[in-house]
Amino acid sequence: MSISIAVALLSGRSRVITAHPDSTVDDLRLQAQLSLKVGLERLVTETGVILQGKSTLRASHVQSGATLTAHVRQSQLVSSALAFALLRSDGTVVSWGNAVDGGDSSAVQDELKDVNQIQSTLHAFAAIRSDGSVVAWGKMDDGGLVPSAVGAELVNVTAIQASSRAFAAIKADGSVVTWGNPRYGGDCRAQKEHLKEVTQIQASRDTFGASFAAVRADGRVVTWGVADAGGDSSAVQEQLRQVQRIQATRFGGSYAAIRADGTVVTWGNRASGGDSSGVQAQLYEVEHIQATESAFAAIRKDGCVVTWGNPHDGGDSTEVQDQLMDVTHVQATSHAFAAIRADGSVVTWGSESCGGDSSEVQDQLYGVTMIQAASLAFAAIRRDGSVVTWGTPDAGGDSRHVQEQLKNVTGIQASREGVRCAFAALRADGSVVTWGDPSSGGYCRMVGDQLFDVQEIQGTENCFAAIRGDGGVVTWGNGDFAPDGPTAEELLQDVQQVPTSTIGSDGSVVTWGRPLSSEG
Repeated sequence: MSISIAVALLSGRSRVITAHPDSTVDDLRLQAQLSLKVGLERLVTETGVILQGKSTLRASHVQSGATLTAHVRQSQLVSSALAFALLRSDGTVVSWGNAVDGGDSSAVQDELKDVNQIQSTLHAFAAIRSDGSVVAWGKMDDGGLVPSAVGAELVNVTAIQASSRAFAAIKADGSVVTWGNPRYGGDCRAQKEHLKEVTQIQASRDTFGASFAAVRADGRVVTWGVADAGGDSSAVQEQLRQVQRIQATRFGGSYAAIRADGTVVTWGNRASGGDSSGVQAQLYEVEHIQATESAFAAIRKDGCVVTWGNPHDGGDSTEVQDQLMDVTHVQATSHAFAAIRADGSVVTWGSESCGGDSSEVQDQLYGVTMIQAASLAFAAIRRDGSVVTWGTPDAGGDSRHVQEQLKNVTGIQASREGVRCAFAALRADGSVVTWGDPSSGGYCRMVGDQLFDVQEIQGTENCFAAIRGDGGVVTWGNGDFAPDGPTAEELLQDVQQVPTSTIGSDGSVVTWGRPLSSEG
């Protein structure tokens, strides 16, 4: 006997779906997805219970006449070093860019359906499907290939974290599965018995080795990977209790853990922030920690900032310490910090050429609400939507030639590859303004007329991609990257409307065409 169930979007649009009581929740969700013509991520009962996909309607106590709320799957744009992967609202995925870095997903395209989340290393992607299974592609040794022995364990996955060359997946039961380059945390077998009830994982992303640090439900921490890159926390293991959050330096292999009482525990490379003994007495009531490549900055509850690690990368803030009061947020380039105070003013320190010296624009740094960072420069958005930049001039620190266009800015993204950096600012009208190294996305004139009604921008190491309101994607930046963009035939797979693509004379790629509706 069939039952009738109403499935409704948050917008109010709904459909009545007929199903058998022994059908699974996933079966019902997919039926509703086809009927509503929109990608659905999950179904929720009237009492707020999220229904488990593999459970039957009978076991989930879903009866005829019930009304379920459907959460729409949002589009997601993710980048590796030189490739993009776009999760469309219908749950399918399209990738483009350098094939070695995950730009070619043709080998697993048939499996890239009903995807909810994508994560990336520098050279590979991993996608979680609604049933908890995982699909990976890209450079095989860096996570693009799941070994058969590991694949059997990759079920009921709820989240994935990535180091530079390996993945770590958290399963519904709190256990962890890893794959990829062992030197970058791809092998956790030595700690397998301790990886239970894991709630979150943080990763270091060093060039010559990396590690992972997992926080368990009981507040204990488990680490693995290269010992010198933070993979060995045995020296402070007894202190790693009641841990709530962990931050890692961008390189250098150091971690800082915030405990429930606001104290901090550090480990890893001592010269890169792994040793906080010099400031330990000041590390109390800490609420947030930010990191450069080899230094940390902690914000306390009273708004004061404490720094340690490599002094050249911001680990020494003594020259501005009397100004570091009432701080609400700290942002970091590779070698410098910028702090926003409650009154909207900004304090900087660290490497002068990388944004640690803002003296030339200090009189403009007022009313600041947000700061974005590239590797060598900062960009601050003020309350009136204007933008102030500083740092290495040709790496995004000098925006004078586009200053008149930088109005009503709502968000900024950065590409960040060593000394080649650029910014892309999204304005309230959906237009885009770029500056910085032209080869890293600082020049978008060839695709400027396609950059309208932009909803989101994502950057790789040296290029950008923008999603428009009509579902179209526009990419620009490194000429070696862009010609590998998606062709019309590739984007046509599983898309309801025919897309097209053009390649500009600067090697940029423009694609457009709507996948499934994003209503909801």
